[in-house]
This record gives sequence, structure tokens and C-alpha cells, in this order.
Amino acid sequence: MIYEFCAENVTLLEKAMQAGARRIELCDNLAVGGTTPSYGVTKAAVELAANYDTTIMTMIRPRGGDFVYTDLEIAIMLEDIRLTAQAGSQGVVFGALTADKKLDKTNLEKLIAASKGMEIVFHMAFDELREEDQLEAIDWLSQAGVTRILTRAGVSGDSLEKRFEHYHRILGHAKGKIEILPGGGIDLV
Repeated sequence: MIYEFCAENVTLLEKAMQAGARRIELCDNLAVGGTTPSYGVTKAAVELAANYDTTIMTMIRPRGGDFVYTDLEIAIMLEDIRLTAQAGSQGVVFGALTADKKLDKTNLEKLIAASKGMEIVFHMAFDELREEDQLEAIDWLSQAGVTRILTRAGVSGDSLEKRFEHYHRILGHAKGKIEILPGGGIDLV
């Protein structure tokens, strides 16, 4: 089992890696669900992680809020992917949707192409898709080259039982195609 830690900056990285984290999702501004960290933060995290054989996955998200992006925001994301790769990050974490809450396949194809050679995680934008569209999204994302999908398997406020039931459906459909990573609000309390 790989332990993953979501880090808002480099402050707690070393402690997380000493505690066994072998994959870090690096972002900024967790109060809005995470945004792209600076080049300097990414480079410092990559250098620190090299001492612990830990993978850095960098969030590519120009702002908080929804996952419907303008052309300018997509251009920013493409540049951030380039800089993230230059800083040595092993992977990227992003998502993009249309206004009607479907995968923005046109822009995702651009982002995926720019991420060639890196691991790609489709983040919590997955949870914004309608449940009936999620299985098709798993198929498309796996065929497009996405490595993992990060999901809380439901929306905030759903009962734990409902989320586990849906998570089981997602896992069954994704088996052998793409890794499903639970996170962001899965809480037993």
C-alpha cells in the first residue's frame, strides 16, 4: 500500500515522508480545494522528496471554484504543466469539465498531451460528474492515458454507506483499467 499525503506547502513534507508517505499531492490553497503551487515550492518539494524515494504529484488548477475553465485558464494550466515538469515533478493532478458537468474532452486532450511522460491523476472534478456519467468517464480517462482518478465517491453530505456502495461500483468498473484513489472527505467520524 502506498501512503499519499496532500501537502499545501513544503512545511510538513519531511515529517510526512519520515512517517512513510511515498506519494505527495502538492498544491497550494487547500481552503479552496487546492491550486497550483509555485515553481519554487514544486522544485523544493522534488529535491526534498528525492531523499525519501517519494513521488511528487503537482496540482494543476489555476483557481478555486468550479472546474469549467476559460481558454486563458487552459493556457495557464498548459504552462504550469511545462514548469512542473521542468521542476522535476513526476506527475500532475488536474481535471476539466464542461458547463453541463461532463468531461471537457477537448481541453483534457490538450492537458494530457502536455503531460506526456508524467503520471496523470484526474482529481475531484470526477465527483462533480453525474453518477450516471462516471463509468463512461472512467473508460474515457483510462483510454486517454490518465493513471488514477481521485474521488470521494459521492458528494459532501452523502452517508458513509452510500459512498461506500458507490465506491464499490466505481472500483468494479475500473478494475484492470485505471486506479481509483479514495480521498478528500472520506472520513469514518
